[in-house]
Amino acid sequence: MPQRSSKIPRDAVHHPLFARFYARISVTADLRGGVAAHREELLAGLFGRVLEIGAGNGLNFAHYPAAVSEVVAIEPERTLRRLAQEAALRADVPVDVVPGAAEALPVKSEAFDAAVVSLVLCTVRDLPRSLAEIRRVLRPGGELRFFEHGLAQGRAMPLVQRALDRTVWPLLFGGCHTARDPLAAIEAAGFEIDGYRRLRVPEHGPTLPTSACVLGTARRPALKE
Repeated sequence: MPQRSSKIPRDAVHHPLFARFYARISVTADLRGGVAAHREELLAGLFGRVLEIGAGNGLNFAHYPAAVSEVVAIEPERTLRRLAQEAALRADVPVDVVPGAAEALPVKSEAFDAAVVSLVLCTVRDLPRSLAEIRRVLRPGGELRFFEHGLAQGRAMPLVQRALDRTVWPLLFGGCHTARDPLAAIEAAGFEIDGYRRLRVPEHGPTLPTSACVLGTARRPALKE
């Protein structure tokens, strides 16, 4: 069972207005924006014990393959956590939704075969510390599956993203930062990236500050013999 840390308050994140907005827009993105297919790709082939960090309203739960024996889903925001708990009851694999923060995961070291981050690294308060925690809880050789938005390629949009991050965007969108580089951060945390692909979300329609996404797999290095 997860071990809850006394260092992190039960509601480490509290964005009730954004949580309600996100709960609606994420369902629309899954149904009309093609995000459900990306979730399916993200989770394909997983097995054993999986830790999902920032589970939101639990939209990933329906896509976990049968080889997954247990999902421990961390969600710090109360409104989203309640929705995730409801989604867990409908899942085909066992899902335990618990409070916690990415910077101090309430679970034992080297306890999981895989970890999943899905549109969450943009919001964590301390990105290096969060990734160090994910590395801690993975067994040697364990996988990190990631589907994240971040810094766009090119010249114009990155300037827009950085300007937004310094002004109103995090305040309006639950602490989200648009100009983080998830690939660079994952590598800097000591993971080996197995493969990834860049994609645009939504695939059709206007380009948003959050449209530049990357989906892939990294790995905690195995212990050397």
